[in-house]
Amino acid sequence: MSGSGELENLDRIFDKLAVEDQIQVKRILYGTNVKSLDLPEAKDIAKTYNIEIAGYHFMGKSEHLRAPRLVRIGAFQNKLPLPPTTPITDQRNALYKLAENAISIAAQAKVNIFCFQEAWNMPFAFCTREKQPWCEYAESAESGPTTKFLQELARQHNMVIINSILERDEIHGDVMWNTSVVIDNHGDVLGKHRKNHIPRVGDFNESMYYMEGNTGHPVFETEFGKIAINICYGRHHPLNWLMFGINGAEIVFNPSATIGNLSEPLWGIEARNAAIANGYFTVAINRVGTEVYPMEDTLKNFGHFYGSNYVTAPDGSRTPGFSRTKDGLLVAEFDLNTCRQVRDHWGFQMTQRLDLYARSLQNAIKPDFVPQIIRK
Repeated sequence: MSGSGELENLDRIFDKLAVEDQIQVKRILYGTNVKSLDLPEAKDIAKTYNIEIAGYHFMGKSEHLRAPRLVRIGAFQNKLPLPPTTPITDQRNALYKLAENAISIAAQAKVNIFCFQEAWNMPFAFCTREKQPWCEYAESAESGPTTKFLQELARQHNMVIINSILERDEIHGDVMWNTSVVIDNHGDVLGKHRKNHIPRVGDFNESMYYMEGNTGHPVFETEFGKIAINICYGRHHPLNWLMFGINGAEIVFNPSATIGNLSEPLWGIEARNAAIANGYFTVAINRVGTEVYPMEDTLKNFGHFYGSNYVTAPDGSRTPGFSRTKDGLLVAEFDLNTCRQVRDHWGFQMTQRLDLYARSLQNAIKPDFVPQIIRK
């Protein structure tokens, strides 16, 4: 257990087993194609900044005609460095410093694509109804201070950066969106994606701040591969994952902010299932820590954000889960050729019958739809 009373890392419990049992348990739970990736210089820097780091390599198969397409991703999870009620400028500056440190570690680890958690540059205040001062964190996706800050780091480190923010759309009535901005390795804004599915469960009623996105299922072609972003609650929707695959994604990132009492039993399943079903790599990223907010005459603790980043390959093999309590950078290296290799092996795309389901779904959305139930 950590000092906060939370279990520090679920997967490290297996280290208490006998060595032979560890090998068998990890083989069954994680698959056999994942090995540790040594990152000595990055670990030295991470220790200086008090940021955990772990690296893994997914072993790929060589081909006769295609050269390997190796890529390294970095998935960063963090807690707020200051209390949620800290003045916005102070909070943002502290988060920028944390981000700069994390990206410098990632650069030392030779990361090509770096992704933050959902709404990384602010408290996750979307479970409150007060709105102020939280709406003041909203900014332009293309020209806001956070995007400009990360553009320089992307250029400096030749790194694609996925920047998840609260977007302010000043052109269309100042409305807000939950948005991920893709900054390419030259520091240019390649595009953005707005969250497709908005939760209305428990305290997570985010439609007080923003509604469902209107950007579809874009896939961003970078120098390091075709990537997509399935923001947080969208991971509960299989069709959301499916469309990113249909549009050609090779890696789908899932920047999230979710708490243990709500979703933890689902966490290790959904992104892993999506990787298997759609033949791409998935990167699940979650916030860390407990945030307490003033609400009317009381203080509200919405629960513990449990981190636990992990990466899954198209064959279902995955990394162990990351810490539940600490800031950390998960680095994974893999060969994008694996996507086609696994699709050829399993044939899920060949046998998925999109035509059948397109007709069925078209019927299902009609007001006079009658379910296909056979009764005696």
